[in-house]
Amino acid sequence: MTCASCSSRIEKVLNKMDGVEANVNLTMEKASITFDEEKVKAEDIVGKIEKLGYGVPKEKVELDIYGMTCAACSTRIEKVLNRTKGVDTAFINLTTESGVVEYMSGAITLDEILQKVKKLGYEAEVKKDREEQKSHKEEEIKKKKLRLLMSAILSLPLLYTMLAHLPFETALPVPGLLMTPWFQFLLATPVQFYIGASFYSGAYRALANKSANMDVLVALGTSAAYFYSVVEGIRGYLSPTYNPSLYFETSAILITLILVGKLFEDLAKGRTTQAITKLLSLQAKEASVIRGGKEVKVPIDQVQVGDVIVVRPGERIPVDGIVERGASSVDESMITGESIPIEKSVGAVVIGSTLNENGTLTMKAEKVGKDTALAGIIKIVEEAQGSKAPIQRMADVISGIFVPIVVGIAGVTFLVWYFVVDPYYLPQALEAAIAVLVIACPCALGLATPTSIMVGTGKGAEHGILFKGGEFLESTHQIDAILLDKTGTITKGKPEVTDFHAFQLDEKDVLENLIAAEKASEHPLARSIVQYGVEREVEVKEAEQFEAIPGHGIVANVNGKQIFVGTRKLMEREQLGFSMHEDQMVQYETNGKTAMFIAFDGEVQGIIAVADTVKETSKNAINELKSLGIDVYMITGDNKRTAEAIASEVELSGVFAEVLPEEKANKVKELQKQGKRVAMVGDGINDAPALATADIGMAIGTGTDVAIETADVTLVGGDLEHIPKAIQLSRKTMRNIRQNLFWALFYNSIGIPIAAIGLLAPWVAGAAMAFSSVSVVTNSLRLKRIKLY
Repeated sequence: MTCASCSSRIEKVLNKMDGVEANVNLTMEKASITFDEEKVKAEDIVGKIEKLGYGVPKEKVELDIYGMTCAACSTRIEKVLNRTKGVDTAFINLTTESGVVEYMSGAITLDEILQKVKKLGYEAEVKKDREEQKSHKEEEIKKKKLRLLMSAILSLPLLYTMLAHLPFETALPVPGLLMTPWFQFLLATPVQFYIGASFYSGAYRALANKSANMDVLVALGTSAAYFYSVVEGIRGYLSPTYNPSLYFETSAILITLILVGKLFEDLAKGRTTQAITKLLSLQAKEASVIRGGKEVKVPIDQVQVGDVIVVRPGERIPVDGIVERGASSVDESMITGESIPIEKSVGAVVIGSTLNENGTLTMKAEKVGKDTALAGIIKIVEEAQGSKAPIQRMADVISGIFVPIVVGIAGVTFLVWYFVVDPYYLPQALEAAIAVLVIACPCALGLATPTSIMVGTGKGAEHGILFKGGEFLESTHQIDAILLDKTGTITKGKPEVTDFHAFQLDEKDVLENLIAAEKASEHPLARSIVQYGVEREVEVKEAEQFEAIPGHGIVANVNGKQIFVGTRKLMEREQLGFSMHEDQMVQYETNGKTAMFIAFDGEVQGIIAVADTVKETSKNAINELKSLGIDVYMITGDNKRTAEAIASEVELSGVFAEVLPEEKANKVKELQKQGKRVAMVGDGINDAPALATADIGMAIGTGTDVAIETADVTLVGGDLEHIPKAIQLSRKTMRNIRQNLFWALFYNSIGIPIAAIGLLAPWVAGAAMAFSSVSVVTNSLRLKRIKLY
């Protein structure tokens, strides 16, 4: 808000909403709003404010969340937070044990959000730095190993007692002591209530919040076996002739096997974040900085913008900057995915953490700390790994209702066995019900999607492909049409003047006026023209006025003369005759060059032709995309002949030429209306609207910050071969997710009936459940080994 009319406008519009009373304070930049929840929602009010052209500030916090055991836990937290007043969106990731919450700072505080999670029975705190996180994770795994060891030592003797229950004779002796109820009770009790305490506390939290999770199933199943055994043991003690049916081994071994599965799962999940760990390990630890005329070694976090840094052969470039002295080859593969070293000399941009190969470089620091390219990549990958793909929401919905259904099935199983199949024989009914409870845990279902998303986004980062979220990794595989910007995307974006011709006046006079006009422009073509003039030692004058006319050209005032440089459209607009020079322009355009007329003193005085050569990899990349069944189009502001010459060279499916920047988004919409899923690939500010309109926007990483910010996928290098790799990675990740979901659902669909008809011993069900989660994570890790061509 800038003045009183802003605040009064907002207040007036809000008060017109049904059930809303608003008071807007300009000085404090706040609104106090009372509203009827039955008539209007908070998000409707926010939407109304934003529609008026103002913003409601939102805070974003990343949390570490402890205590989640399965998908039902993460779904429950997410559901409750998303229903909380003041919270805009909440995403909870079971695999990374983290969450991202966006909230309105005036409506709710961070402490209130943390307390909300705590009230649900989980621990939440603001995300630690990676070292602290790693230390905490290592400590957790250490504790789990210790608990597992204790559980295994106490459970092994009980496992041995199962030999006595085998339907055939074994030569192994079973000591009488092991078969006594009180001895089994002493072994099973610590496992049940000390080692298995986390299952009880987790189940209590879930039930107290009117939900159910894996802990509920495990606590129910093991408690049924344990307490039934206690009752049987007491009956045996009271009546020496009674032969008790003991299931202490079932409860203890179940807990032990679940702990084994959880430990393996944690170890496997740790491997899904290796991509970020690998990127972090590549960061330079210190830099050689020139200070006070001397070269001193300083820690990387003490490097400041403007520092002059010396980088010797074999050293990592510490931060992003520009080369001031020296020349060398730099291996940028860890950023761009390209294995061929890039030659760097004075004026070249260098990226932090890349490897200087053979020469000594003196550079000036331009971006340090969180502003470096590597820090940006790590942030994008972390956010993508923490986000949810749409397919995961289906899994979350299923797992959210799965546990109550399973408890119901287990209850029905018990009743059918007890009253119908084997009337009044409690042990068999109990075994079948426990097996159903244990086999049906939804852990595998909850892990199926996020683990694949994490590995897929990490794999992309290794190849210089940055997906900004899981939803973009998922939707990229649906693309069937791609629009490629020409300059800087298909071509190198560094055009050179190939031809210049003056019609009447001296060439030097025409060139001087041309260079003066183009000097004020930032267009790549303008820079190449100015460079052409400098090389010919033309006197560079200053323009008094300058105007760029998108899609037409430029107009500038030089020494009182109005200079026009541009296309036929510009000449027609200014009523400057050019028909006698049309053939020459057509000839240049047919050869794939961009030609422009130069006019002043009421006449067209000359013509200049500029060529932007196609990148070496563009044709190969376009052929790969076509082999994937994707239509590839080029979009450019250039004239039709120039565009078609380049299109013919790289064998495109179609061309949109002479398109003004504001019309690019409309071309995207045209293709979408034909039923196509469109990706737009560009690198300039003028591509931003089209990138935002497309189903998937891909920004060339060598382009402008605006384009990169607007895009859904950033291709770190300038190589178009990253595009088919991105599509292949998306397709393979989605195939992997579908495999995981199929096996998780198939496993439960098959396992529950088998357990219900009594063909699955509870301990076997426990082992199968524990290792189903491990198998899902292991299948996701296969993505690390796939090859992208």
